[in-house]
Amino acid sequence: MIRTNLSTRPFYNVAAVRLWLAVGSGLVLAATAFNVAQVLRYSNTNTELVTRASNDEARAATLRTSAQALRASVDAAQVDLVSVDARQANDLIDRRTFSWTDLFNRFEHTLPDDVRITSVHPVIDKDRRIVLTVSVLAKTVDDINRFMESLDETASFADLHSRQEHTTEDGLIESVLEMVYKPRGGTAPAAATAAAPQAAAPAQGGGAR
Repeated sequence: MIRTNLSTRPFYNVAAVRLWLAVGSGLVLAATAFNVAQVLRYSNTNTELVTRASNDEARAATLRTSAQALRASVDAAQVDLVSVDARQANDLIDRRTFSWTDLFNRFEHTLPDDVRITSVHPVIDKDRRIVLTVSVLAKTVDDINRFMESLDETASFADLHSRQEHTTEDGLIESVLEMVYKPRGGTAPAAATAAAPQAAAPAQGGGAR
């Protein structure tokens, strides 16, 4: 049997050609569908991010407004008053833990015979340290220096110095000593500790022991 195809470019296997065309069309359609899905997904994501950013900006603006309102409502004078009250409360606590007996025990142990303590004034400074102002009377400057050296050796007194010094009408040397008292910085002698209740009066009253 003779099959004759008179076309210019004959195709003997039309079915195969149609199959490849169908496969190609399917691939094109699949790719198009994938691209459309991706475009829609990214579009939705971008919309969500824009919405979230807008909400965050609105919330930040609200918080800034609230912060400004709070700052405006703060009474600076009231804050200062509270700070003063807090400092006073801390000072009262420090005074309750301050032992006059222990302090005078240390003075009683270090005080030379020719030196007399006339006043002791403790204050709490801004660094929470106990600063003592001690007025003394002595016959000579050497007596005062000896007293200061003895205090320094106890390790309970720091930054010890004479703030002012002058001679009285009686010919005595009156000196105002300033020092930082550290109750736990040193230990009182055993003899002075045992006689604590009685030691305060001689040390403050002065005179020979």
